Amino acid sequence: MKKLDLLLLRSFLPSFAITFLIALFVFVMQTLWAYIDDIAGKGVGLLVLVEMISYLSVSMFPLALPTAVLISSVMTFGNLAEHYELSSMKSAGVGLTRILAPLVVLAFGIAGFSFFCSNYLIPVSNLQFKSRLYDIKKQKPALNMEEGLFNDDFNGYAIRLGKKEPDDRTIRDVLIYDHTNTKSGLSSIVADSGEMFVNAQNFFVMDLYDGTQYSEMEPNKARDDAKRGYPYVRTSFARWTKVFDLTEFDLNRTDTELFKSHHSMLSVRQLTKAIDSIDLRQNARIGNMGTNIDNQYRLFDFRDTTSFWYRNNVGTSDPGRKPSNKLRGREPMERDTTVDLARIEHFAQTFPRAKRAELANRAKTAVSSLHNQIGSTIRALDRSGVSRVKHVFEKHIKFVFALSCVVFLFVGASMGAIVRKGGFGWPLLIAVLFFALFIVSAQFFKNIAERYVIDALLASWLPILMFLPICVWLTWRAMNDRGINFRLPKFRIPFLGKRQRVTE
Repeated sequence: MKKLDLLLLRSFLPSFAITFLIALFVFVMQTLWAYIDDIAGKGVGLLVLVEMISYLSVSMFPLALPTAVLISSVMTFGNLAEHYELSSMKSAGVGLTRILAPLVVLAFGIAGFSFFCSNYLIPVSNLQFKSRLYDIKKQKPALNMEEGLFNDDFNGYAIRLGKKEPDDRTIRDVLIYDHTNTKSGLSSIVADSGEMFVNAQNFFVMDLYDGTQYSEMEPNKARDDAKRGYPYVRTSFARWTKVFDLTEFDLNRTDTELFKSHHSMLSVRQLTKAIDSIDLRQNARIGNMGTNIDNQYRLFDFRDTTSFWYRNNVGTSDPGRKPSNKLRGREPMERDTTVDLARIEHFAQTFPRAKRAELANRAKTAVSSLHNQIGSTIRALDRSGVSRVKHVFEKHIKFVFALSCVVFLFVGASMGAIVRKGGFGWPLLIAVLFFALFIVSAQFFKNIAERYVIDALLASWLPILMFLPICVWLTWRAMNDRGINFRLPKFRIPFLGKRQRVTE
């Protein structure tokens, strides 16, 4: 390896590592902040939170890697151009493509790692993160007894403490509503004082002193008269102990098999298999609907005496012939023999006049049933179609994010050579603009693909195809030492008159 290659790698790798960690932190915090309402106040342990952040960090690798490549390439070539090192290399006969050669090899390696993460690591990390998040959403809030407020953390109980002593153990003016037995009516407990604590077996214990229990019982209709009202029981006690099980506050781990079929938790091979399954289900649904319509509703030419319908229902050309399976078991409709088939104008005129209203109602019912069946089939196909779009997009976006690492290297290196500014100022601004355009366009094309405006395959590749002309144009200008003119065109405001030059 030549010294030039070592110089480029030593300049690129430290900035790449730093920017990758910064980008990863930003993406993780942005995603975690969206779920903060589901996590806060649920008593989630530190280990569970660290586990979730670890899984989420792995799933953010395909986003953080191209961002880091873009920022670090702008920083590296911006510093080289700012200190005239890039000009010295070009004056020595080393072109920009030769300067970029070691970084291109490194970018392909980063792209391969990005695809490895997308195809093998991210399905597992997404599965674990989503299952943990689902468990936390179902988790009840942590037990927290506050003065003057009702606490309903325990199933079937509402507890209010009038006062809590500084030792967090002695309580006074306690009120408990018991809703565990709905058939026996309302039950409440009032106590002057008591103690609350967690014992060694991890049970929450409340010892109440000098109180009363009120119970409103369900009346017995066979024994109690309605005028006597509901039975009411009041019991005084010197000490009353209630033990609550704290295992209901534990985090229950949901079986990850429930989330395995989601498109974001599948590899490329699994996505391909899932897409084929969706296509087979759609074709089977359409075929079954067509068969059902063909079995129930068929049109025949009643003027043609050789037609199948005429021979089996009206004609006498073959009286001994049995109807087919589609007509077997049905009573043939009696035909009005006084009607000349050659002169009728409507199919209904072949039936007796007294039965035409009944036949019309039956026809309307049949058409309504057919309409409902078709509508249900269309809705089912639409749902499966959207699912197919998501699977196709998820399959190809793995390749797109990997390839974006290489494309962003050329974009960043060209912009750094053109702008000639190092540090974090200009590189960060340029990276944010380009990457925001890339992400917004990817999400936009995905949304319109789900509305069947464009094909899902094209929608997944359009973001990177949109950047290829920009990449080629910027690389050409950087190779030919041509900058980019950002000056706005001159304009004149009419009512202010002509602009005059001020001279000293």
